[in-house]
Amino acid sequence: MRKNSRNTRGRIISAAWKLFYEQGYEETTVEDIVFESGTSKGSFYHYFDGKDALLGTLAYVFDEKYEELTRVMNPGLGAVEKLIYLNHELFAMIDSGISMDLVARLLSTQLLARGEKSLLDRNRLYFKLLRRIIADGLASGELRRDRTAGEILRAYAMWERALLYDWCLSGGEYSLVAYTDQMTPLFLSEYRGTPETESF
Repeated sequence: MRKNSRNTRGRIISAAWKLFYEQGYEETTVEDIVFESGTSKGSFYHYFDGKDALLGTLAYVFDEKYEELTRVMNPGLGAVEKLIYLNHELFAMIDSGISMDLVARLLSTQLLARGEKSLLDRNRLYFKLLRRIIADGLASGELRRDRTAGEILRAYAMWERALLYDWCLSGGEYSLVAYTDQMTPLFLSEYRGTPETESF
């Protein structure tokens, strides 16, 4: 039952974001989403108060992408290379499949939300995956050991949000994926292990 519920909610979310991209947020109706997802209005309103409530679910779409990437990512990559790979692939998806306007809407809903903020939900696959990669990097000495996994995770997640925020603030005037490919390796170089930080 729980699996069916998750599948129904997931179908609604996937259908909504497909339509938001294809025909725009304003032009997409609840009826369109219900039809595209093959569900019912009752199911839609069981999970969501309205179309605006779907804006906060972009994090769910991101996590679906991360789940897909974990299946194809080369396990032989080091921790830093894995972080760069995941960042590139997610931002490439955003650049080519999610409008800057929708990302801006997501960020604004998170700023105004008084309760749950989906981008900060530590139960998301995003945070669990990053924590595992960072912990492996610390254990191997690839990442500097004078920082905890939590500190590196917080900084990295903040960095990704900052990139998205700046892209939206700039009106999407530059390629998000090209910019992150240039800047994220520089950001992560600060956290690479050195002989001084690896020894105790």
